Amino acid sequence: MKKLGSLFRETLENNIKKQLKESDSIFIIRYSKLSSPDLTTLRQSLRGTNATLFVAKNSITRRALADAKLEDLIKFVEGPCGLVFAKGEAVDATRALYNFYRKHEQLKLECGLLKDRFLDKKDIETLACLPGKEVLRAQFVMTLNSPISGFVRVLKQTLTKFVYCLDQIKNKKGN
Repeated sequence: MKKLGSLFRETLENNIKKQLKESDSIFIIRYSKLSSPDLTTLRQSLRGTNATLFVAKNSITRRALADAKLEDLIKFVEGPCGLVFAKGEAVDATRALYNFYRKHEQLKLECGLLKDRFLDKKDIETLACLPGKEVLRAQFVMTLNSPISGFVRVLKQTLTKFVYCLDQIKNKKGN
């Protein structure tokens, strides 16, 4: 029969492995000198973006990352750190992390993994500054629409000039 502590550690490790498989992006943060209410605020802001903050012992986290073949992330698991698992749109979770980071300097954005791409601190900040999916779609549609609307304006101006010219000819012949 296993001891309660080893069962607890095993459960935590399995939970981390499950989250690693299900998540589209993972971020490692350091939260030393951050108060418990601030961590609760961070968790609440992440909850709205379909992301969760998970804190476990570093040895358990390292084992789970090694089993998931994410050795690049293991070296960032030092001191009080947590894993942020984001499902779906990573930009929203990154933006929530970055906004919290700007207000609370104690939080450190260490690194991340978006699909199979490693993200350092600068990449995370760049990703956080991207506009949302709906804004990007609107910009794309406007870009597609721009040549067509320009062409319509040119045709309208040509027709307007032609009508103006005919009006001038009518005025001259009418006098």
